Amino acid sequence: MLERPRTAERYVRAVAAAVAATACLLLAANAGPAQSAEEPPAPARPAVHHLSGPNG
Repeated sequence: MLERPRTAERYVRAVAAAVAATACLLLAANAGPAQSAEEPPAPARPAVHHLSGPNG
């Protein structure tokens, strides 16, 4: 018949699973976008705002 695992063993397994899950999430969050074969898009031009002042 199967023995019931000790409480300490269950906690060790739970902590190990939590560490593994955290590591996977951190690796996934820090993964950058894949590089494309196409050339990068041109940078956007800054908007020019004309403000009418007392001389304008």
